[in-house]
Amino acid sequence: MIVVNLDVMMARRKMSLGELAEKVGITPANLSILKTGKAKAIRFSTLEEICRILDCQPGDILEYREGE
Repeated sequence: MIVVNLDVMMARRKMSLGELAEKVGITPANLSILKTGKAKAIRFSTLEEICRILDCQPGDILEYREGE
């Protein structure tokens, strides 16, 4: 399963969900869906923008865990 660690990176950068959503250009509701791991997909352009703003790599946000 893919685990989304967006909340960890946001906490490290001291950035709120609303602030990140505004900078990325998506709604707070859509960012919340991604943050809670309920999203079925993410656009590479969105992932790229999140990584640029949080100054991190995709692997800092997305993690694969076997069989949970």
